[in-house]
Amino acid sequence: MFNARSIKEFIKVPAHILYHVAIIISSAGIALSLPYTVSFLSRQFHAYWQIIGDEKIFLLLAEIVLAVLLILFFNYTGWVWRDRRLARIARNAGLVFASSRGIFARRNSRKLKETQGIARDIMVIGSTGFRTFTDPRGDLHAVIKNCRKAKIMLLNPAGEGAVTRVKSILNPEITLEKFREQIRSSIGLLKELKAVQKDIRLKLYCDVPFLKMALSGDYLWVNHYHTGLDVQGMPEYVFVHNQNPGSLYSIFYQYFLNYWADPKIPEYDLETDELVYRDSAGNEEKRERIEELETAAMN
Repeated sequence: MFNARSIKEFIKVPAHILYHVAIIISSAGIALSLPYTVSFLSRQFHAYWQIIGDEKIFLLLAEIVLAVLLILFFNYTGWVWRDRRLARIARNAGLVFASSRGIFARRNSRKLKETQGIARDIMVIGSTGFRTFTDPRGDLHAVIKNCRKAKIMLLNPAGEGAVTRVKSILNPEITLEKFREQIRSSIGLLKELKAVQKDIRLKLYCDVPFLKMALSGDYLWVNHYHTGLDVQGMPEYVFVHNQNPGSLYSIFYQYFLNYWADPKIPEYDLETDELVYRDSAGNEEKRERIEELETAAMN
């Protein structure tokens, strides 16, 4: 008979011991029932085979079904093997996600950017920056306001790159003046952030935009500016930093650093609204006002 004390001691038995005891009892029961189970199945199979053994149509259908199942099995096996190989290649390259620009994909991407970017350093290359961080609906709008430090590279509104990019887009609503207006709006937001002691730096490049990138934390987001297509409609690739020397994260990261350090690309002084040109040693050479460059470009 169990008394209250013995029941309490039984309850104190570690759960993993009880689990192993249950497994042993179950396996013993299955082992003891195997002879009866096999005997029953063999009798049933023999009885059914006597009925259908002489049915040629049934045998033909069985052969067809078996052939189809084998084809599906081997195709599925090959598909799984190819996917595993591609997944291994992507993992070695640091690629963790490749998305279309659907609603759910954009929402997940924005959530990841906010998780990785807020209260951290962020680096961005874009064209106007308007849909990226100036527009309240932009993926980096909250991030740019709450980051620790930001390095931003946008198109020079007076450069040839901006003119070429506008001409390559077939949408009649995209004009050079609207392009420049979006850049000015982005500069205005960065000026506001700079005024509240945010560590914000901006450079304006003149080349035709090639990659749209955002780097923050251990993640990197990249799109390609395809000629004639809106970058918002291009796939977005997400890379994560890892220890693999072949990871594309390191390559894109180095691309940004080299582009940022290019002495031909002036830095925009958010306090004086001037472009500051420096030599390779970092010494200031000259300054130009962006309004004068835009006026000269229009003339």
